[in-house]
Amino acid sequence: MNRKPGDDLLKMIREKSMTISDPAGREIRCLRDDDAFEIAEACIVSVRRVYAEALRLDICPQRYVRNRNVISSAEQLKLAESKVAVVGAGGLGGHVIFLLARLGIGRLVVVDHDVFEETNLNRQALCDVNTIGIYKSSVAVDRVAEINPGVEVIAVHAKINSSNVCEILCDSHVVVDALDTIPDRFILEAGAKGMEIPIVHGALAGFEGRVMTIYPGDSGLELLYGDGDAPFNAVETPEAVLGVPAVTPSIIASFQVMEVIKILLDRGRVLRNMMIHIDLEAGRLEEFFFH
Repeated sequence: MNRKPGDDLLKMIREKSMTISDPAGREIRCLRDDDAFEIAEACIVSVRRVYAEALRLDICPQRYVRNRNVISSAEQLKLAESKVAVVGAGGLGGHVIFLLARLGIGRLVVVDHDVFEETNLNRQALCDVNTIGIYKSSVAVDRVAEINPGVEVIAVHAKINSSNVCEILCDSHVVVDALDTIPDRFILEAGAKGMEIPIVHGALAGFEGRVMTIYPGDSGLELLYGDGDAPFNAVETPEAVLGVPAVTPSIIASFQVMEVIKILLDRGRVLRNMMIHIDLEAGRLEEFFFH
């Protein structure tokens, strides 16, 4: 009898899986990372494929056991099969990338043309003394591999523009706007809308930030920035004037990643046609609705 492709893979996953008790004392069939790596090598497949096939068998990769109570196996599989583009790998983007990797998003496209410099050390999660002078998107590949080898990272060393945006965003399910200039944000929004991909916008300065999700057909950024034709002066931006302390990007990135989860899993209230504004110093979160 002919064996189907993947029979050995599924057999090994079943054989290597084990039953454990979660922190609440419930029994879960799971697969340890060491065993997932061994299976991937033996079957010549990616660790991402091993995680996905395990989830199809309702076997939870042990790294996701603490997700299980709020993210089902079917939803975890949905994340593993999703592709998210993160445009900008600096203050916001670095935190977004780390969170998406730990959540188990299967493929990340990381877009950034810049290299790390010393002034990034105060806030950018991917930046440390050893990554100064290295492309941010390249560092993302290495750091994500250390965090979750079940996530594939596609590094794009380029500045987004009207000519390359569609190619860069191709096949993505969600786009995260982690940029820091208004003209670039409008280019990204136009590309995402043209490809009918929802985009999660985030911006910050000082101890304040905001988040809004934009679907194709929504007014989007023009509600916040007008028509986008105003002259751009980098030294007059809120980020330049107020600075960016470490706490602000971590909070705004968390809200952005939660939007990605809600969009991919079709659950909860997406921040569509509205914007949340967070003032960390005042301890205040406000909602603004657009009609």
